[in-house]
Amino acid sequence: MATTADTSSLHPADPHEGSAAAAPAQSTRQPKQPVNKLGVAAVVVTVVLWASAFVGIRAVGPSFSPGSLTLGRLAIAAVVLGAVVLPKLRMLPRGREWWPILAYGVMWFGGYNVALNAAEHLLDAGTSALLINVNPILIAVMAGLILKEGFPRWLIIGSLVAFGGVAVIALGSGQRSTADVAGVLLCLLAAALAAVSVIVQKPVLRKFPAGQATWFGIMVGLVCCLPFGGQLVTELLAAPLPATLGLVYLGIFPTAIAFTTWAYALSLIDAGKLAATTYLVPGTTVLISWLVLSENPTVWGLVGGAICLVGVGLTRRGSR
Repeated sequence: MATTADTSSLHPADPHEGSAAAAPAQSTRQPKQPVNKLGVAAVVVTVVLWASAFVGIRAVGPSFSPGSLTLGRLAIAAVVLGAVVLPKLRMLPRGREWWPILAYGVMWFGGYNVALNAAEHLLDAGTSALLINVNPILIAVMAGLILKEGFPRWLIIGSLVAFGGVAVIALGSGQRSTADVAGVLLCLLAAALAAVSVIVQKPVLRKFPAGQATWFGIMVGLVCCLPFGGQLVTELLAAPLPATLGLVYLGIFPTAIAFTTWAYALSLIDAGKLAATTYLVPGTTVLISWLVLSENPTVWGLVGGAICLVGVGLTRRGSR
């Protein structure tokens, strides 16, 4: 009962579509303002924390291999998010409700993270950012075809402009073309897995709150990554304290918190439009690297970040 109430409160206007004119006028005026503010706040938190993940992965990368890094993040996230979710959990998914959860748990929390971590061992940051940002375009296309969100003109134009900004950031990364074929394929695989996962997760959020939907997926990914357990223990014993603390940070903030705020935003916003906001991640990563690692951003990075902002702004044209 609690789950149903939580979900229905996110979509107050749906049951009244097609009814008398007085009903929509009443329902669209008041609920929309707080929902939009909460959605924007969730998007901002997600973008900043996912951007910080690229810095964190680069910092702990020498101490942890791709599989053990993924398992460590998921284990920490499962404990932290579980402490919040479990006391409020009233019912588990049943029957066919498990299929989409298993799908995005395996593809996103398991496969995507391992593939991306492995790709970053083979490619420079700029090339990785460029390839992984094929993801929002894939999401926009699949959302239009599968979720029937259509293909708004400004969403397509803005996405292309923002992708151009990511390309400019990649050009200024300072490490030209270390494009190992295996690394490119791993990055494209990660982008495809994430895109399909977003489309699969969207309907789940009509039945379960964001925190629960995220925790279910994390647990599925965690089980998939258990074969890396021995490797994780070995690397934890050898890792310096800063690397271990970095792993804890990655588990709590970019995983437990950011994936939950993403799911919450996805329950409020069309998948295609929400995915376009992730074009802000590379530019935000440049700023965080500047502040945390004292890596001075290049002119290319600043210009590319500005272009990404313009592109994401264009995707919002025509929508209130």
